[in-house]
Amino acid sequence: MSVANKKNALRAGTLTAGTAALLFMSSPAFAVTRDDGDDPGPGLSVLETLSVFVGLPVLLFLVIAGLVVVSDKSRKQQPNS
Repeated sequence: MSVANKKNALRAGTLTAGTAALLFMSSPAFAVTRDDGDDPGPGLSVLETLSVFVGLPVLLFLVIAGLVVVSDKSRKQQPNS
């Protein structure tokens, strides 16, 4: 094994071990009990979830794309002087 391969293997192992250590030490990732002051609201239905996380981003994209198209067409219609 060459020196470069050994360095890359050591670097990858260190990165993997560091990431694993951070994951195991982060208690919120494995939280079972509620924290003080934790007051979650009511859950969302499937329709509400889809509208918030799919519908609104698609609508926002379409509005921005429409504004870009309208802006581009108005710029092309102006005569060059």
